[in-house]
Amino acid sequence: MEPTVEPGVLLEVHPADGRIGAVRTGVDSPPPGAEVLRGLTLPGLANTHSHAFHRALRGTVQAGTGTFWTWRDLMYSVADRLNPQTYHDLARAVYAEMALAGITVVGEFHYLHHAPGGARYTDPNAMGEALIAAAGEAGVRLTLLDTAYVSSGFGAAPDHHQLRFSDGTADNWAERAEALRDGPRVRIGAAVHSVRAVPADQLGTVADWARARRARLHVHLSEQPAENEACLRAHGRTPAQLLADHGVLGPATTGVHNTHLTAEDIALIGASGTGTCMCPTTERDLADGIGPAKELQSAGSPLSLGSDSHAVIDLLEEARALELNERLRTRIRGHWTTGALLRAATSNGYEALGWPEGGALVAGGPADFTTVALDTVRTAGPPVRLAAEAAVFAGSAADVRHTVVGGRHVVRDGAHTLVPDVAGALTRAVAALNREAD
Repeated sequence: MEPTVEPGVLLEVHPADGRIGAVRTGVDSPPPGAEVLRGLTLPGLANTHSHAFHRALRGTVQAGTGTFWTWRDLMYSVADRLNPQTYHDLARAVYAEMALAGITVVGEFHYLHHAPGGARYTDPNAMGEALIAAAGEAGVRLTLLDTAYVSSGFGAAPDHHQLRFSDGTADNWAERAEALRDGPRVRIGAAVHSVRAVPADQLGTVADWARARRARLHVHLSEQPAENEACLRAHGRTPAQLLADHGVLGPATTGVHNTHLTAEDIALIGASGTGTCMCPTTERDLADGIGPAKELQSAGSPLSLGSDSHAVIDLLEEARALELNERLRTRIRGHWTTGALLRAATSNGYEALGWPEGGALVAGGPADFTTVALDTVRTAGPPVRLAAEAAVFAGSAADVRHTVVGGRHVVRDGAHTLVPDVAGALTRAVAALNREAD
């Protein structure tokens, strides 16, 4: 059933629990004391895949030429300079930027665990706790997808950059991650960085940990052809087949990217109910390729969206790009309705991040929503009944006017209410890392 655009809607919010008490339509005028949200109010946007520290690369990696692998070298150089305080400061600003873009929940694929050289901080989860604190201060929900990263590739020891990521074994990873706890706006999940980074005989450890905690499990899957080729050489199996063999696939699992898949891979992912998180702005920025999103969905894989490396933080652009990429690939228009694209950006992402009650404007659900202005140079003109099409196919993060999370007004009239100068916070956080490099 396709959602409809309704004028004159009243959302009654219970301040005690931050949930929607009722949704009333046909309201001619707001009741006394009501907050008036002028524009198109949508369920809060879900950013299913984030690496917060990659935001420091914006602009730098767009100069010159290269491949995913040359980009990775620059990414490692930023990772080498972070500590819990600088990571907190950067992530707080990044999550505030997300709130300005209408994002109310983010999945942080977190693998930067330890100090340079691999030494553990006094609190082994200091970096993860820094991210949790940053999200709280920026006013967004967080699913911390604590990531197992053991090997530089199919059993090889981590290189000097990757020592910060590695716990040595998946058992050690599980012991450290067990200390992390859910909170009112925080949920703890798990991730397999990739089949390169977690040896096959340790994949089950991560999957079992996630099942025992009833946590969501994510994995980078077939982002690069080189990963597939190396997996075939090492195991005679594609990455998707290897994950299936070791119990990683399933309805609580999301494969991120899922770009270079065989027909058999697509069938495996779909039949198992494994989700797919597409990150179109990163996939095009890194020249990764266009994944088989339509085939995956048709096979049974729910689609969600992420901003990944944060070349752009704009979930409307990610939703639009999902459709436009498919048009380029097939030279046919109209693969998804606007409602389907919005579901990928909202309810499907909430589900993939372990918040199944979110992503919809319904009584009893969390009061997470965002309002897109309909009077900007990008969105003005179409009739109200086409407001969703205007937002998805022409709007941008710059058109977001309000963001509400758990009933709290985090962004009001385009300004963040908790982080007063987000651009300045980003500038200072990135500058601090650049000073470390000097």
